Amino acid sequence: MFCAIAAAVCYGLATVFQAVAARAVADPGDTSGVDAALFLRALRQWRYLAGLVLDGAGFTLQIVALRLIPIYAVGAALAASLAVTAVAATRVLSVRLSRIEWTAVGAVCAGLGLLGLASGPEGTAVPPPALKWALLGTAVVVLLIGAAAGRLPGRSRALVLGMGAGIGFGVPEVAVRLLDSVDFGNPALYALLLGGAAAFLLLTSAFARGSVTTATAGLVLTETLLPSAVGVVWLGDRTREGMAWLAITGFVISVAGALALARFGELPAPEAAVADTVVPDDPAGPAGPAGRPEGH
Repeated sequence: MFCAIAAAVCYGLATVFQAVAARAVADPGDTSGVDAALFLRALRQWRYLAGLVLDGAGFTLQIVALRLIPIYAVGAALAASLAVTAVAATRVLSVRLSRIEWTAVGAVCAGLGLLGLASGPEGTAVPPPALKWALLGTAVVVLLIGAAAGRLPGRSRALVLGMGAGIGFGVPEVAVRLLDSVDFGNPALYALLLGGAAAFLLLTSAFARGSVTTATAGLVLTETLLPSAVGVVWLGDRTREGMAWLAITGFVISVAGALALARFGELPAPEAAVADTVVPDDPAGPAGPAGRPEGH
């Protein structure tokens, strides 16, 4: 659980750097869902590269956590990166949290505490062979979702991109459980690589266009719920004896708290943070640092 929370901290900081870089190089006239050129331009920004380094550290910690505790516990912990971003913003950008938002931060921490108490070891059930191929197919679908999102209006586009990115980041969470070593004959390995790459493309486009707050909410939901369901149904993830109710309560509280902090998917610029705690959804407005929950 410690590794999962540490991964959330890394991911939260990484997203701040990556969002600033994506906004800096975005073409306002381009409305495509998946934009590989945008990703390549962002790679020229030192902030984006710093974010990738943090992502690498977070992913390493995430792998350790996924090999020890159920996917649902790891997913909820990664969603807590929004709480990390919110608290950091009060110090770095002088953002004022409302009473409800401080309550949400506390709820995330309390929910993770309940999950830590209730979570058992990782599941040991033998997954169906088709699950590996299903993961690879899901990674391809994520790319198709991104391509289709370019035809949607602004807020809907952001939500679809966010949900698609959440699915993409969820693929590696499951794939890690299907890999005992680097096996080039295992479809799960290619699902892990393609799913993560596709999610990065969609997330970069979501940062650059539309409401990042809306995209964040979609990402939190899909990245936590879908992999958790796979872990319980096919991988045998369970709780400690008699503590299923406690785990469910902790999971719901953590995810609900993260959703309540969804506006911290896009932080205001430092000069605007003191004057106003409401973050505009207009992508044409002043671009400030943005945080991502997932992992990703």
